[in-house]
Amino acid sequence: MSAGGVRLAREFCIDKGHSFTDQLEKIQCVLQDLGSNIATPLSSARDSHIKNNMFSSHPVIEQGRWIDFFTEQLPPLTKFILPSGGKSSAALHVARAVCRRAERCVTPVVCSGEADPEVGKYLNRLSDYLFTVARYAAMKEGNAETIYKRPENFCASSRI
Repeated sequence: MSAGGVRLAREFCIDKGHSFTDQLEKIQCVLQDLGSNIATPLSSARDSHIKNNMFSSHPVIEQGRWIDFFTEQLPPLTKFILPSGGKSSAALHVARAVCRRAERCVTPVVCSGEADPEVGKYLNRLSDYLFTVARYAAMKEGNAETIYKRPENFCASSRI
């Protein structure tokens, strides 16, 4: 899944002393469990495999709490932003993009009933979490986020 992207982002966040690096490590472990659930199709798995690879709603609920905690500390988002805000933030945005891609790939497996429905929910919430902590990291590091501008809004001198 996106464990490698989360790991890279975590390394940048450790360098900056961010408080949420333990959460990123926990996410890596959860992604390992999530991968096991997907790799064990429910229709062909033995009962012991299903039991060992169950994916509960607890990580989804925990993710929601983390998102709420960081969102409360951020200014409201009034415009679209581009991945930016320093290396930590940009790496978290990349991990988020990888997570969204994984979510799109996993959705058919979940919809077919071959993986636990909580897997899809977790990936959806994970991308929300990564977006939120990317903004939080930028804020804590004092880095500005880049506001999206429509290409026609750039001045004429920047056009080719």
